[in-house]
Amino acid sequence: MLCDKGFSLSGLKKMLRNGSLFKIILKQNSKPYICYMNYLNALNWRYSVKKFDGNKIPSDKLISILEAGRLSVSSLGLQPYHLLVVENDETIQKLIPAFYNPSQISTCSHLIALVSKTNITKEYVDNYFSHIINERGVTLEQLSAFRNNINSLLETQTQKELESWSEKQSYIVLGSLIMAAAQENIDTCPMEGFRQDILEDVLKIDKESEKIAVVLALGYRAEDDNFQNFKKVRKPADKFIKFL
Repeated sequence: MLCDKGFSLSGLKKMLRNGSLFKIILKQNSKPYICYMNYLNALNWRYSVKKFDGNKIPSDKLISILEAGRLSVSSLGLQPYHLLVVENDETIQKLIPAFYNPSQISTCSHLIALVSKTNITKEYVDNYFSHIINERGVTLEQLSAFRNNINSLLETQTQKELESWSEKQSYIVLGSLIMAAAQENIDTCPMEGFRQDILEDVLKIDKESEKIAVVLALGYRAEDDNFQNFKKVRKPADKFIKFL
C-alpha cells in the first residue's frame, strides 16, 4: 500500500477492510493525497491484456515497477538475470515479427525482456561477493561459509540444471513486476510465444551465456479489448489450498 500522509491509521485500516477503490484521491488544503489499491484488489483488477491503447506510461511509474523487479526475491541473492527495457518505437516494430500474436507487442508502451544466464561463471560469483563486501562493509573471510554454499551449488549442478534454475529465478521477478504494475494501475501481459532467434538477434543477446526467458508488455488496456469485461476465473479456494 502506497499512501501519502493525510490518512489516519484507523481510516486506512477501514479502507483496506472494505476493499478500497483502486485509487482514492482526497484533497486537503488543496494538496492531493493518494492511496493506491491493496494487493487483492490489484490482482482482481488486472488481467493479461490482449490489446493496449498505445499510450506511453509515465516514467516515474515505470521506474517504480522496475525497482520492484530489482528488489525481487532471488535465491542466494545471485540474481542470475537482468532486464532489457525496450521503449524505442522503432525497436519495438522490429520485434513484432518475433511474436506469434503481435497484438500486444504492436500496441504496448514498453516491453521488458527478462534475460536469464545460461552459464554462471566464477567471475560472476566473484563480482557478486565484491558487491556484498562493498555494500555491507564486511570481509570475504566473514562470507566464507556463504561462498562455500554457492560453490557447492555450482559444482553439483550441470549446466542444463543451472540454466533451468536461472530461468525459474527470472519468473519470480516476472511476478514481482506484474504485481507492482497492477498496484500502479499499469496493465501487463506476460508472453512466452515468441521466436527466440529473432528476439535475441534484435536485442543483441549474448547467446553463449544468456537467453530470453520471458517478456512482459506494459501499457494501458484498449477500450475495445473485450477480455477486460470477462469475469476472472480461478480455482475455488478449497480446490487450490489444502491446510495440513
